[in-house]
Amino acid sequence: MKPVNHIKIDKALTVNDLVKKMESAGVLAAGRLGKAANICEEMIKDKDCKVFLGLAGPLVPGGMREIIIDMIDNKWVDVVVATGATLTHDLGEALGYRHYQGDKNADDAELHKKGLDRVYESYMPNKIYEGMEDFIAKNFDSLKDKKSIKEFLWEIGRLTPKKSICKACFENKIPLFCPAISDSGIGLMIWGHLARNKEVEVRAFEDLKEIMDIAWTSKKAGVIYFGGGVPKNYIQQAMQLAPKSATYGVQVTMDRPEPGGSSGAELKEGISWGKMNPKARFVDLICDATIAMPIIYAALKERIK
Repeated sequence: MKPVNHIKIDKALTVNDLVKKMESAGVLAAGRLGKAANICEEMIKDKDCKVFLGLAGPLVPGGMREIIIDMIDNKWVDVVVATGATLTHDLGEALGYRHYQGDKNADDAELHKKGLDRVYESYMPNKIYEGMEDFIAKNFDSLKDKKSIKEFLWEIGRLTPKKSICKACFENKIPLFCPAISDSGIGLMIWGHLARNKEVEVRAFEDLKEIMDIAWTSKKAGVIYFGGGVPKNYIQQAMQLAPKSATYGVQVTMDRPEPGGSSGAELKEGISWGKMNPKARFVDLICDATIAMPIIYAALKERIK
C-alpha cells in the first residue's frame, strides 16, 4: 500500500506543482484531480489518440470560455460536442455582450423586469437574444443551406466578429457537434424563421455519421467530459459502436450515479456497454467544472509545450 502523502505548500508553488502534490496525496478529490490532469496529458500527447471533448453546464456564464477556446486553438482536442446553451452563451459574447456577476438571492421577479436572466450567480442580459436574432437574420441565407449542424456552426464561427468556440473550431477545422441545438437560444432564432415559412437544409443525422466515422477510424480514443447530458451520451454512443472503445477517460461532474442518469454515470459503467476499454486509464472527479477546468488546464499548460 502507498501512504497518503500530505500536501505541503511551498512558497514558490506553481499550479502544476500543486496538482502534482494533490496527485501524490492520492485520495479523494485531490488525488482524483491530480490523476485527471495526468490522464489528460497522456491522451493529448498520444499521437494515435483522438480526443473527444464534451461540454455541458454553465461553462460560459461561469467564466470558462477562454480556456475552452485555448484548448481548441492549441489543438489539444480533435472533436468538440457541446450543448446548445453553451454555444448560445458563446455566440452572445462573440457578438459583444457580456455575462455579469450576480446574486443567487436576488429577487427574480425584479431581474425579469430588468431583462436579466439568472444562471445561479451569473446574469445574462436578455438583449443577447436581440443581438442573436439580428445576427441570424442578417446571415440566414448563408446559414440555411448548410447540410449538417457542424457546417452550420462552422459558418456561425466564420461570420462572428470576435473569437468564439465556434470560430476556434472553424479556424482549426475541428468538428463541432451540437445534437440538441434546437434546445437553445440559437434553435429558437432558427424556429423564428421557420415560423415565417422559411426553410433550412440542416440534417442532424449527417453529424451522427461524421462522429461515428471519426470514432471508427481512430486508432485510439480519449474522452474528456465537463458536465454530462447530451454531449457525453453523444460521444459515448460513438465509442460504443466503434471497433475500439475509449482508451482514456476523464469525467468532471457534480451529478450522482445512483439515479441512473448518463450525467452521473461512472465511466466504469461504460465498460459494460463497450464504451470504455476494460484496460483504459480513466477517472471520475466529483467537482464543479469551474474549479477543476482552470486548475487542470493551468497544469497542462506547464507540461505541454
